Amino acid sequence: MWKLVFTKQAQKDALKISESGLKSKVEILLNLIIIDPYSSPPLFEKLKGDLSGLISRRINIQHRLIYQVYHLEKKVKIIRMWTHYE
Repeated sequence: MWKLVFTKQAQKDALKISESGLKSKVEILLNLIIIDPYSSPPLFEKLKGDLSGLISRRINIQHRLIYQVYHLEKKVKIIRMWTHYE
């Protein structure tokens, strides 16, 4: 099992997720990430450029869950859960 850590921005995004009706979809993704951050399906995308080292999964067509994996600590930092890459 992996430990999840949320940034302040991800905590703010969680409020928007709850209000938008996407909470159940995000909970499914978070539960998959706790077991294995690289499990598929659903597909994940390793980001490039300024966001190199981060991983993205679709919440829906517009929103993404963005996270970073720390292997030594067996920890996953949830960075964003709302908008597309910013």
